[in-house]
Amino acid sequence: MTPAGSTLLKSAEVAELLRVHPTQVYRLLARGLPGRRVGGEWRFDRDEVLRWAGSGAGDERAAEPVHAPAATADAAAPPPLIAANGDVVIELLLAHANTGASPLLGFVQADSGAALRLLAEERVLAAGCHGDGPPPRVGERRLARLHLVTREVGLAWRAGAPAVSVARLPKLRVAARPATAGVMLHLRHALAKSGVKLGKHAVLGSHREVVCAVARGECDAGIVTRAWAERVGLAFRAIATEPYWLAVFAERLGHPLVTRLCEVAQTRPFRDGLACVPGYDVGSTGDIRYDPETA
Repeated sequence: MTPAGSTLLKSAEVAELLRVHPTQVYRLLARGLPGRRVGGEWRFDRDEVLRWAGSGAGDERAAEPVHAPAATADAAAPPPLIAANGDVVIELLLAHANTGASPLLGFVQADSGAALRLLAEERVLAAGCHGDGPPPRVGERRLARLHLVTREVGLAWRAGAPAVSVARLPKLRVAARPATAGVMLHLRHALAKSGVKLGKHAVLGSHREVVCAVARGECDAGIVTRAWAERVGLAFRAIATEPYWLAVFAERLGHPLVTRLCEVAQTRPFRDGLACVPGYDVGSTGDIRYDPETA
């Protein structure tokens, strides 16, 4: 969120502030220039821009011409695929992005850990991440995050059945996710806090599989998002909230499909659609973020 009293600049004003040509501003995004989409246009916090530039508007690093890297990255980009866990927000994002004559984006089912591996291996363009979040870099390459939603995760069970709690899980048949899935981090924390261990459980590959197993009566409870639980009419109890975003390599922010994802994430129809999904907070949807790097 933008601090109270700060000034949001347009791209032309940022170009003047940094003493670069206006077309360079979008390439500077690939170098870490912090920005956000507001009403379909890029906006920049003046204080954030100056901090990023180092010594101010005249800083040589900020004014340095940026040449072919963005185009080179586009040419070497991986397949137009998003690796993610199949959350409802990903379905809606792809539905909005794959309209018109634009090149199509596809989907690869993967939990958070597997999605980052596919991104590092150049097998996908973006990776859905949550839980503890991705590192600021993969190897020597910096990551950027496109924030989608803050979501509720917790326990789901069939409506009308006895309510499920973390303390009851050891006695129930539980539909869980792989150990590398971000939701399992929250479940482990909740189990430790309650002083219990997970009993009999099935390891399933997606939220969709979890809610289906619970709805069919194959499992008594599942660890899942509220969005998926309520989509199929299950009862739900939250145990945590977490941000959910797409991770991309920062130098690919200028890639046409990555830019399209950023633009879609700030459109009113997409945000309005997300706001109707139970368990979603869309207050920061569309923000592009960089994690601070630790020594």
